[in-house]
Amino acid sequence: LSMPVSCLLTIFLHVSEERSFSIDYKSNCFLKDGKPFQYISGSIHYSRIPHYYWKDRLMKMYMTGLNAVQVYVPWNYHETVQGVYNFTGDRDLERFLDLANQTGLLVILRPGPYICAEWEMGGLPAWLLQKPNIVLRSADTDYMQAVSNWLAVLLPKMKPWLYINGGNIITVQVPIVYLQIVVVQCLRELLYDMRVSGGVILVILKVYFFSSDTNITEAFKRQRRYEPRGPLVNSEFYTGWLDHWGDQHAVVDAQKVGRVLEEMLVMGANVNMYMFEGGTNFGYWNGADHDTRFRSVVTSYDYDAPLTEAGDPTEKLLAIRDVITQFREVPSGPIPPATPKFAYGFVTLQKVGNLSSVLSVISPLGPVKSQHPLTFEELKQYYGYVLYRTTLPRDLSEPTPLISPLNGVHDRAYVSVNGVYQGLLERDTTLVMNVTGQRGDTLDILVENMGRVNFGSKINDYKGLLSSLILGRDILADWQIYPLDIDGAISAGWPHSRGPKSPPTRLRESSAGPGFYTGTLQPNGLSWDTFLKLTDWKKGQVWINGVNLGRYWPARGPQKTLYVPGPLLNSNLPNTITVLELESAPAQLRVLFMERPLLNITAGKS
Repeated sequence: LSMPVSCLLTIFLHVSEERSFSIDYKSNCFLKDGKPFQYISGSIHYSRIPHYYWKDRLMKMYMTGLNAVQVYVPWNYHETVQGVYNFTGDRDLERFLDLANQTGLLVILRPGPYICAEWEMGGLPAWLLQKPNIVLRSADTDYMQAVSNWLAVLLPKMKPWLYINGGNIITVQVPIVYLQIVVVQCLRELLYDMRVSGGVILVILKVYFFSSDTNITEAFKRQRRYEPRGPLVNSEFYTGWLDHWGDQHAVVDAQKVGRVLEEMLVMGANVNMYMFEGGTNFGYWNGADHDTRFRSVVTSYDYDAPLTEAGDPTEKLLAIRDVITQFREVPSGPIPPATPKFAYGFVTLQKVGNLSSVLSVISPLGPVKSQHPLTFEELKQYYGYVLYRTTLPRDLSEPTPLISPLNGVHDRAYVSVNGVYQGLLERDTTLVMNVTGQRGDTLDILVENMGRVNFGSKINDYKGLLSSLILGRDILADWQIYPLDIDGAISAGWPHSRGPKSPPTRLRESSAGPGFYTGTLQPNGLSWDTFLKLTDWKKGQVWINGVNLGRYWPARGPQKTLYVPGPLLNSNLPNTITVLELESAPAQLRVLFMERPLLNITAGKS
């Protein structure tokens, strides 16, 4: 948090007779329409906030005194399947830009193609990994062709939103690291092709990222060594920090954030606060870090930001507003209040079945047969879960080690023999476990992708079984591999679409190991935000009304609840809940809807 990080960014400066955004190197400032301009911005990720809350969050930022927002564009969010683009609903970037414009907020656009952001694979699509030797974030031909194709789709959509064209995008920022200067050249060529090059000047401006623990004077002195003239910019002033599973919840003091912000504004610096609202890693979109070991980012991206994960104003937001009022006129009137919350209480679930009993539903195309394990990428299933099935090659009357000799389980594997759960293998931490059984018994290994590495040298993060497993003295072979389309089945209505005459069966089977559970939250006339607590559940995934809320892992913490946006809930129809528990369901099959989050409970505490 305390280490200032230098970063190069490309800025497109829009110049015309009527509207302009440029740099005054003599006065060390930006010029907006020919007048000195200082931006006070906050980062907000439309991909982490449901679209029906975009306007609420932007208005809260505006009423705090911000005059700009910084926005990432996650490439993989829009092109999950190669050549298929989605800009609708929660992915409607132009709608988000329009709402920001209506609210009175300028935009600092960070279109990638790489964004980091603790997002799955740093925003790069996993289908890039189908090329086994691809060198990401480089001049690699395959990588650059994919980048070019993507930007040829994205940039024309952004053209109307440039400030010169009456929109609100004042700058476009691209980090120039790992040879990403090649991307800048790609952007130049595409802009030329768009015939807007006459109104767009490309300038390299060096900026800094640093936190509230940084000596601001010294940090900007470093910036001046590389950038003697021009505006001072802190493009990522960290208001908080992220959490990994097993971490303590990150907390950054509100008064310290306010004090350092004031220091920067006194110096005339332009500041973007990262994050202003963090939001949520719904579904499978969380990233991961890999320093000494693989560490997955939690579902909540609350970030201890001025707006909470649910968009509620905090003490930190008020401290920031108090500082901003000293430097510019803040809009009059109150900041919009927190969205209403409701504790809907307990809901009892029942077991639908274990993995084997529902396999025909969640893997309708059946298995792919292979002598050796195939990765998620080879199967073209990039997220979620894959089941690897084979048989025991000999009798194992005594516990026999099942080994991942090359640390090839990415990222967690849940192991069963004839449907009886035996334990798990985990990347970097648990590479051996024991199994017993008879020759010919079915060995099932359910592998979970816990999110791809979003930063650093291990960003080529393949998932699944990356190498063969050894059982005793045998190398396991003859695999049947089932890509699991759990999200597709649930969004189509399973398991709740069964008629009233055939409800989910109460199976008399062990609660250990992967299994599906279902229940119904009855309507009460409200559709307010709430927080789902899975008391005594171990680890898994939750869907409400077909929407994937994300991962839960209270056994490891610190996050104990999942955020449920109110508009996901029906106020007058039953609300369906589906849980995939991976390790062990509790004796009491119930979940609790609370009115507040629990994000800071370390493992072993409730």
